[in-house]
Amino acid sequence: MSSPTAAPPGTGRHLGLALIVIASAQLMVVLDGTITNIALPSLKEDLDISASGLAWVVNSYVLAFGGLLLLGGRVGDLFGRRRMFRVGIALFTVASLLGGFASSPELLIGARVLQGMGAAVAAPTALSLIATTFPEGAPRNKAMGVYAGMSGIGATVGLLLGGVLTEYLDWRWVFFVNVPIGLAVLFGTKVLAEGDRVRGRLDLPGAVTGTAGLVSLVYAITRGGEHGWTNGGTLAFFGAAAVLLAVFVFLQGRVAAPMLPLRLLADRNRAGSYATMLFIGAGMFAMFYFLSLYMQQVLGFNALETGLAYIPFSLGMGMATGAGSKLVARFAPRTLTIPGLALAATGMLWFGTMTPESSYWAHLMPAMFLTAVGLGTAFLPVTLGAVSGVGHKDAGIASALLNTAQQIGGAIGLAVLATVSTTTADEKLPHADGAYYQALATKDTGLLERAASALTDGYTAALVGSAVLMIAGIAVVGLAVNAKRPTPGAADRPTPVHMG
Repeated sequence: MSSPTAAPPGTGRHLGLALIVIASAQLMVVLDGTITNIALPSLKEDLDISASGLAWVVNSYVLAFGGLLLLGGRVGDLFGRRRMFRVGIALFTVASLLGGFASSPELLIGARVLQGMGAAVAAPTALSLIATTFPEGAPRNKAMGVYAGMSGIGATVGLLLGGVLTEYLDWRWVFFVNVPIGLAVLFGTKVLAEGDRVRGRLDLPGAVTGTAGLVSLVYAITRGGEHGWTNGGTLAFFGAAAVLLAVFVFLQGRVAAPMLPLRLLADRNRAGSYATMLFIGAGMFAMFYFLSLYMQQVLGFNALETGLAYIPFSLGMGMATGAGSKLVARFAPRTLTIPGLALAATGMLWFGTMTPESSYWAHLMPAMFLTAVGLGTAFLPVTLGAVSGVGHKDAGIASALLNTAQQIGGAIGLAVLATVSTTTADEKLPHADGAYYQALATKDTGLLERAASALTDGYTAALVGSAVLMIAGIAVVGLAVNAKRPTPGAADRPTPVHMG
């Protein structure tokens, strides 16, 4: 057993620097999930990547990140969180440099895999470092608020930054931009506290089965979205994931030092927080994807305009998480999470009423701001609920579970709702996406209008689906999360759970 290590006595300035380091790392890791999306058309033309290869530029990062998060969290607990945080950031930075210099699709996809591996180590250790660096009470709540905000804002910053860099420089800069940020984060890690390590060895059978199971699951989800849910390969990987994860859970209950202590899931509030984050990730990732396509294909926005269009989302998320860092000390988690998800669902339903003639200023912008405020309100209590009452020896794996839920949820939401979108659009106009590009090439305005209308129907159906996922999150919170009003420092020491 390791004992909790108090935050170092540093000054407020040191804590401020530590917050900048952790927030910058989280922002860099999260934004890389979306920054590449804006650059895909330029990247495809420059490297002559096929449509399937282009999908793997995105999916390879998700696959490595989502599949290796549990392992990344556990190695931080065992070998030192600050040390492994540095390893993760260093790997991510080097991989970004390689991605920027990539001269072929294969090299670029390989660099994206390395980025995902680095992110899988850096993301969970960043969250667990908050507990070892910041003293309980207001400083820790503020740090958690900024961390939660970066989880949501990072995606929109990625879209904005991707648009600016692609429009004014070159697609390679969506990778090069990580290099100076990564080096600055590495230099700043000296202000972070290491904390105690967990004594023991890595649960190798658990690491192999858990990682292989998660990788199989993420691959099956992404394959299902591309090749169909009844495709033989898709079903085979789903079957492999089910077997591997069942073996993983079986092993975790029978080894002395499991990679995933099952006691973490015994607390209904913590398990409910993980499940809620799964639905939040599913709805939010899908929303960004379909909203970006709508703005570019239907409204005719370019890469820069699409990125700038997300500024209201970043503002709303920042305002909500800033206020939430004070509210979490006064209200029970469900009191904030349920209204937050309800606001997010309302905003997404508003998106679901879009037409090919919808105005950005009168329709998209207010819906975007409302959705952001809702998600920002919900993010912090869900994040705190996932790590509340967790001892320092399990901080890394508890943080990894939260990130895993968000990534797996994002992959599921995007793959399932992409099927909904395509099916809905093709019912109105067969092969609507292909018809759209054909109309652009032939300047057939009549076909272009029909394709835009069909695509809009598909996108709005998917956005309504995102709202349904938020409502499912509300149901999970209502059934599982029943903790009392948190006390200062609730995120770093065991607290009794109020049942009832």
